[in-house]
Amino acid sequence: MARFGKFGRLCFLLLLFRLVELEDNGGWGLDSSLSDEGDCNVDVRDVNSITYTEFIHNYAYTKPVILRGVTDNTKFRFLCSKASLLSEYRDKIVRLSTANTHSYRKVDVQFEEFVKFLLTPQSEDTLGSDTLYFFGDNNFTEWHSLFGEYKAPPYGLPHTSPAYSFGIAGAGTGVPFHWHGPGYSEVIYGRKRWFLYPPDQSPEFHPNHTTLSWVKHSYPNLEIHNKPLECTIRPGEVLYFPDRWWHATLNLDVSVFISTFLG
Repeated sequence: MARFGKFGRLCFLLLLFRLVELEDNGGWGLDSSLSDEGDCNVDVRDVNSITYTEFIHNYAYTKPVILRGVTDNTKFRFLCSKASLLSEYRDKIVRLSTANTHSYRKVDVQFEEFVKFLLTPQSEDTLGSDTLYFFGDNNFTEWHSLFGEYKAPPYGLPHTSPAYSFGIAGAGTGVPFHWHGPGYSEVIYGRKRWFLYPPDQSPEFHPNHTTLSWVKHSYPNLEIHNKPLECTIRPGEVLYFPDRWWHATLNLDVSVFISTFLG
């Protein structure tokens, strides 16, 4: 890209921006999308209906919430289009993890190889240990310029600082139930379905079975009192989850997403 000079790079980026405008999914494709978005029983609040004080009092330590319109990540969204990321990072090495609860295996590949050959739909009989997932193991030196354009949700927690994890995943992929500290998850492209349980209600699941398998075989048989909180989030929506809440995810499309962990 350097050989074109600043003007050539600007023209190229303007062309990419125009292409992204014309193709709202950022070039990531929707051919293998899943249709079932499920129910939504998580509170949804927009920037005009919630204050920081309300967030702390009603959600920060007690239950999840979906926030709409709290930040404008238009530029970041453009930079996360398929063409833009390949232009900038095609030769970079990314570390993939297996998508089971304990993530036993790591694989290093070129970003272009991951996008072209490994970013594929997942069937329900695929084990988590056989699914390679790009999320979390980001090289913050190489990805710094991208993360620098991201506007994180403005509601932090006292005595914590944010840390970003960026991911891209194929339709039908996801991570099975697990828990960690509090944080946010924002979808940049695609749709991501979430399932959440409070810390004192451990879900029943196999650590090497995928979320897709759990949705197909276990979820329909749950009794009412054992059903999770759930919702599907889309671009422009941010899910907040409190500390130690169990959660599993299912990408309904090829999804580009970023999490802000508060540690």
